[in-house]
Amino acid sequence: MLDRLQILADRYEKLNELLSDPDVVSDSNRLRTYAKEQSGLEEAYRAYEEYKLVLTQAADAKAMLEDKLDDEMRDMVKLELSELEERRTALEEKVRFLLLPKDPNDGKDIIVEIRGAAGGEEANLFAAELYRMYSKFADSQGWRTEVLESSVSDLGGFKEVIFSVSGAEAYRMLKYESGAHRVQRVPETESGGRIHTSTSTVVVMPEAEELDIVIHDKDIRVDTFCSSGAGGQSVNTTKSAVRVTHVPTGIVATCQDGKSQNDNKDKALQVLRTRIMDVKRQEEEAKYSGERREKIGTGDRSERIRTYNFPQSRVTDHRIGLTLHRLDYVLNGDMDEIVQALTLAEQAEILEREQMK
Repeated sequence: MLDRLQILADRYEKLNELLSDPDVVSDSNRLRTYAKEQSGLEEAYRAYEEYKLVLTQAADAKAMLEDKLDDEMRDMVKLELSELEERRTALEEKVRFLLLPKDPNDGKDIIVEIRGAAGGEEANLFAAELYRMYSKFADSQGWRTEVLESSVSDLGGFKEVIFSVSGAEAYRMLKYESGAHRVQRVPETESGGRIHTSTSTVVVMPEAEELDIVIHDKDIRVDTFCSSGAGGQSVNTTKSAVRVTHVPTGIVATCQDGKSQNDNKDKALQVLRTRIMDVKRQEEEAKYSGERREKIGTGDRSERIRTYNFPQSRVTDHRIGLTLHRLDYVLNGDMDEIVQALTLAEQAEILEREQMK
């Protein structure tokens, strides 16, 4: 472990030099690549530096015990040594997790797609609540959100909403939200007071940058049309809405919420690149299906991952057996406990897999 940490530390310090190199500073692509790599190494580097300091302090304390000390001083040194040993153990556990293989997409921004599924209008209303939950959580993290495309239902829910989330480690923290989210409650439209079950689906994709997926003009077809509102009625007479089709794959992205046709085209291309990269990522994962995650799911959009039970104010994540009895807080964006539990489950699974190699 120490050898791996030293290699990491050497690379971190080399990146420090590279980021001060005039040739790198003048090359925006290299500068961004090196800065991103260094950011990914920083936490492990800081932990290793602290670990080395603790080892040095512990060695000094042990050396002091070999000297002639009065009883009071000896007790003080022993107490300090005990505290240093506890800190050393905690740091070893921390760096062990930090050295685990990381998802290369963890540091990326994301595009989230939420759709009402089974349950008609109630599913659409729940889709809107999920959008609000993620938006509130993003706000609490200091992230920025932007709606790229939406289709509003008659009662103000979302048949579909697609939005971007930009911020540090957005994908790492929200990647396991993909799947079917189930809601159990009495709908406002239900006069008999019966509990209904509806579902909305969530797809979280790491946002593709232009360098990740290159789309040639000859490979796309661009169609324009009038924007529409709830119920499908036209809301303007100018063809500002844009539909972009990637001909080789048949993947389509539409945007009508932008300020202009060019704005909508740019956003549609942003979604299109991300969907193409997500298809490629899923194809790669399928090649290694034996290594797909079992404890916290595969991220498949058809997999039921969580239930939101309103009568009991309960949220249950079925993948890790986590149940919280504070539904209102979760729907208001207080997702930290869920995110941390899923992260720990992922780390434990990777550690187990590494130990079996």
